[in-house]
Amino acid sequence: MTNANEILKEQVTLDIECIDRLYLNGYIPQMQTSGGLVYYLRQKGFPIPSPVILGKMTTDYRKQVKEFAEKQGIPMIEFKKGQRKDDVVAEYRQAHAGKEGVVVIGVAQEKANAFKAKKRTTGKMVGFEYSRQSVYVNHYYFYLQDDEFGPGFIKVCSYAPYGLRVCVNGHEWAKQQARKQGIDFETLDNGFLSCSDPAALQSICDKLGPEQIQAFLDKWQERLPWRLTAQDQQAGFGYRLSIWQAEFSRTQVFADPVQGRQWFEAIIRDNLDVGRPDRIQLVFERKVTKATPGLFRTQVVQEGVNPSLHAYYKRTSVKQYFKEGRALRTETTFNNTKDFYVNKDISNLPFLQQLGRQINRRLLDAQHVSFACTLSAQSLERLVLPTVNPDGQPAPALRLGQPRVMALLNALTSFAHIPQGLTNRSLRTQVADLLGLDPDRYTTAQMSYDLRRLRLKGIIWRIPNSYRYQLTTYGRQVALLLSKLHTRIFRPTFAALDPQQPLPSPFRDALAQLNHVLDSLVNQASIGASFS
Repeated sequence: MTNANEILKEQVTLDIECIDRLYLNGYIPQMQTSGGLVYYLRQKGFPIPSPVILGKMTTDYRKQVKEFAEKQGIPMIEFKKGQRKDDVVAEYRQAHAGKEGVVVIGVAQEKANAFKAKKRTTGKMVGFEYSRQSVYVNHYYFYLQDDEFGPGFIKVCSYAPYGLRVCVNGHEWAKQQARKQGIDFETLDNGFLSCSDPAALQSICDKLGPEQIQAFLDKWQERLPWRLTAQDQQAGFGYRLSIWQAEFSRTQVFADPVQGRQWFEAIIRDNLDVGRPDRIQLVFERKVTKATPGLFRTQVVQEGVNPSLHAYYKRTSVKQYFKEGRALRTETTFNNTKDFYVNKDISNLPFLQQLGRQINRRLLDAQHVSFACTLSAQSLERLVLPTVNPDGQPAPALRLGQPRVMALLNALTSFAHIPQGLTNRSLRTQVADLLGLDPDRYTTAQMSYDLRRLRLKGIIWRIPNSYRYQLTTYGRQVALLLSKLHTRIFRPTFAALDPQQPLPSPFRDALAQLNHVLDSLVNQASIGASFS
């Protein structure tokens, strides 16, 4: 019988890693403080930095956008609260026939961290103090069709310090480049279904970086109504891009969608009963509200749903789902790059891409191991008996079935895909939770002892010059195999043997039938129950 690893190896016809959606902040470094704002107004020829000037500049910009739209024949729409903007804009994108240009301009009142002024009087002198506050102001969405990036948008805040939001998609950029190079391909929603030259396509995906994104912003800065003039930019007031949210995906297309779906369902099964339930979730694409009728219970649904698998680490998430019934999509989303000690500047995008791909690969590797997590008798003996490592250090035994050991191994499965590894604190919290203990009752010293046991047994290794640990390949196999054995075999079997547990069990029924047959044989042989 073909196993899940063989399905993935033999059935995947296209395997592409690519930057997916990128949401970038645009900000003016010299205008982030009240002093910078005052300097900006004074260099524009206003000796008194009055808020009236800022109000007039906002009014002028509003007129500028309106005149631009009328002159170019671009529709302007006002977004309503709670409205899904992409759905509204989709109609305008379909109607847009141009190769490049502004598709539509949207206006929305949204929250911004903008400057507000407070009047200050000193004798006969009147001045103003500025501070950053949360206010609702107009934002202008310029939805674009770009020759290099395809669909995207730039959002401009109408109030100082005039923040931007830039949204582009790496898959759409790759499609545009592939068309220019004459590479034939079939599209998948936000991805690729097939390609005549997969190696060339992967090479294209690898080339997207800060230079191309900065060129995109520079080009549209010259074409759109802009808050900064050429004189402002010459005076040093220019936009810098930082990473607000970044998605990095891996798409594996299956020749046989049915086998691909079977593979994904096997993955879901592994993650439902192995690992941390608050970090691994089965998510169905259906919104549940107070008006949704019926009772809600936890169960595995096999037909008529599109499940997705989510893993979380701080504000970073990894998502897996079966895309359009054809491809396995694994994607890592960074909502805060500093979760991995990476600064947010756009220049760090290549390193972040490398990290995102590594997380995707590590998750897939861990899933591969979960289907081939066998251990030899020697390896199992090395684990459950006290041993001495080559340096002469004694390694205490890790007893199979012992609650603390099983909690340790189960918690380790949550860190298989995390490049930064685990720490005493991060692992201790999970182990305590699995044991049903308050974290204070499972102490740092106890966790240190358990980390030492795991290290001496070769399950984890310590990252040099740090207090972080990574799972070894052997450690992944041990954690997954023993967690599966305990969760799927030992625990259900012991529950079936307990007469006080009223659980329906084929195993219990079979044992009862066996006992009945044995009792009949004993009675037929006329053997007493005991001997005096």
